[in-house]
Amino acid sequence: MNRTFLLKFPLLFTLIVFVAFAYGQTSAKVTRFTISGYIKEAANSETMMGAAVYAVELGKGATTNEYGFYSLTLPQGKYTLKISYIGFAPIEKKIDLNEDLRLNFEMGNSATQIEEIVVTGERKDQNVESSDMGKQKLGVEVSKALPALFGEIDILKTLQLLPGIASAGEGNSGFYVRGGGPDQNLVLLDDAVVYNTGHLFGFFSVFNSDAVKSTTVVKGGMPANYGGRISSVVDVQMKEGNMKKWSVTGGIGLISSRLTVEGPIKKERCSFIISARRTYIDLLLRPILPRIGDGEFAGNEYYFYDINAKINYRISDKDRLYLSGYFGRDVFNFRDPGGNFKLNFPWGNATATFRWNHLFSDKLFMNTMLIYNDFGFKANTSFQDVTFSLNSSVREATAKVDFDYSPVAGHMMQFGGQYNFHVFTPYQATGNSGETSFKTTNQDRKFAHETSLYILDDFDATKWLKINAGLRASLFNFVGPFSKIKFQDGIALDTLNYKPGENIATYWALEPRLSMRFKVSKTSSIKMGVTYNQQYIHLVSSSTTTLPVDLWVPSTKTVKPQIGLQGAVGYFQNFKDDMIETSVEVYYKQLWNQIEYGESAVGNITVDVEDLFTFGKGWSYGAEFFVKKAKGKWTGWIGYTLAWTWRKFPEINDGEKFLAKFDRRHDLSIVNMYEFNKHWKVSATFVFASGQRTTLPVSFFLNEGSPHFVYGKRNWYQLPAYHRLDLGFVYTIIPKRKLKVNFTSDISFSIYNAYNRMNPYFLYISDKGGIGGTNEEEGNNNEFRFRAKQASLFPLLPSITWNFKF
Repeated sequence: MNRTFLLKFPLLFTLIVFVAFAYGQTSAKVTRFTISGYIKEAANSETMMGAAVYAVELGKGATTNEYGFYSLTLPQGKYTLKISYIGFAPIEKKIDLNEDLRLNFEMGNSATQIEEIVVTGERKDQNVESSDMGKQKLGVEVSKALPALFGEIDILKTLQLLPGIASAGEGNSGFYVRGGGPDQNLVLLDDAVVYNTGHLFGFFSVFNSDAVKSTTVVKGGMPANYGGRISSVVDVQMKEGNMKKWSVTGGIGLISSRLTVEGPIKKERCSFIISARRTYIDLLLRPILPRIGDGEFAGNEYYFYDINAKINYRISDKDRLYLSGYFGRDVFNFRDPGGNFKLNFPWGNATATFRWNHLFSDKLFMNTMLIYNDFGFKANTSFQDVTFSLNSSVREATAKVDFDYSPVAGHMMQFGGQYNFHVFTPYQATGNSGETSFKTTNQDRKFAHETSLYILDDFDATKWLKINAGLRASLFNFVGPFSKIKFQDGIALDTLNYKPGENIATYWALEPRLSMRFKVSKTSSIKMGVTYNQQYIHLVSSSTTTLPVDLWVPSTKTVKPQIGLQGAVGYFQNFKDDMIETSVEVYYKQLWNQIEYGESAVGNITVDVEDLFTFGKGWSYGAEFFVKKAKGKWTGWIGYTLAWTWRKFPEINDGEKFLAKFDRRHDLSIVNMYEFNKHWKVSATFVFASGQRTTLPVSFFLNEGSPHFVYGKRNWYQLPAYHRLDLGFVYTIIPKRKLKVNFTSDISFSIYNAYNRMNPYFLYISDKGGIGGTNEEEGNNNEFRFRAKQASLFPLLPSITWNFKF
């Protein structure tokens, strides 16, 4: 790794900050005043993130932060302020700026767009004007308009339709970003980290669409206020609750139902929202299963549920409090027909976030947070008089403070700090056999402190150059109490003991971030960016997505922090008054200290899992093409990615480089949504992706009549290409006569895999034929033959959901 480059980068950052400071001080003698305030939706007083406020005469402005606050400092004079946000009617207000002003605005839906689907909610030329690289914001309305598996609206599956974001598999909500692994994505819910994003082993995400306000994804050019991961950020913000009136929203589908209640506790002062979702196939099948097959299926069940809740209180225009939380669980119960073997397997996430917004002045905004999050699973089994229990978890407590400072128009500074206390519980097993009890020897939990400080500066250096420069300093300490047994050839030699608070391993880094936008014309720009990230906690999995049994581990003396360095260049252009957005981005990403299980690793819960790891490096590169129609009766986008993803480990594949299991050479998504009339909306999505990589046998030998397979190079085999067409229809029910209650409802029809493509879900080895696969690799030796057969999961699958609101 080029350390000289990393030493020079902070110096370059310092120079840029100095230029920014000098820029902020220019024309110091000019008398300036500040306009500030909040922008909200007129219907419910929800604050609006990314709304544009600008002075028409100067062509300069600002955008609101995630709490709807804006600050705009201008020279003294008369101006026409214009407030805009796609999907809402613009507001114009003439002002005579001769003193600081506090102006709050409420925006109503545009009369011409009230029924249209808006692909993104932000200022219409944001993709060209901003310095952001690889950033997309999606409103939940888009996810609700698209066809969905089992009718379950899923924001993570909508993100998979964007270029650079690849699905983890058939119907799965897991994802990879620009060649990074699933643990390299920072997924946040109201700033709390979500360690496992899937229900039903990843087929549905944990995010209830009725509780979600906005979703922002950053694929590259990660700003300095985010850290702890090296690939991407998915920032999900919950709704705040209707400040003006009570509202009930819900939906009834084939496998689950959801219900959301929100409203004011005190109008324009305090509001709440609570949203719940549960599957109910177990409830429907419970009275039926005992009657099937002489009751052999009785007692088997699976279900998941989750609850989102939030309350916010506006103390004054300068102070506001928020308290939000999430709790979700999956539960799987199984027993054999004889009742001798039983399994109870619950897992899930819990998060809580407390926020305090404070306005020090018209230019300085503060957000302080206390956050708790917890993910864990537990498997309880019994067979006759033998019981066995296995559990694992990761818990985190966080304190965080962020500041937004707007010195002049076209200049925004952000700075702050964060502290995390991590507690990792490894696989812990206990059991009983009759009167004998046992437990694993690696019962010790692992503790770590993670601290970070950051500063970023986003400013217009000239009329054509915009710069976003940031620096993040991070420190990680792995501390006691901790004990580790040293083994050699399976024999325990010694035990290392560390006292509570004793430092075991320390890592630190300066993480510079830089992105620039060069304005080519009013409707086009060129952007480039470089980001350096360090990641201190890791997940190693043998599957293609995160599963509840996967284990999160901290950086230790053995496990070093993962490092990512990414560079990207892009061209952005809009057409037809910003109705059509286009972009081309190329990127290169280098990764160090990547983690995999060794070739000979065998799962053993009695040893520290880090002793099974091997370490190497990776790199990926590619190009992303994107065309989006953002507004109108017909909306949608086309995204295409051409990419390569490589890994190289000294102890894997004879030290030769190999394509990663989530390498996707081609990835195409076509998304269309059209509103025929006030009753009918239709949508269609088509996806095509190169097949996943895997390792298959290339030969075998017989030992006492039993075949033993010899596997080829790592990930040498590629599954057949994946492609699928989904169709969606939404019928809005409009009452013939006006009701006393403002009641609206619609019926959503979805057809998943409309032309019944038998996409491969997994391969298995068979010496006797298979279960209807069409692709196979064969080997033979004398009289024995083996085949790698493909199994598919989802054929053509229709679904229907009734949605309502009053």
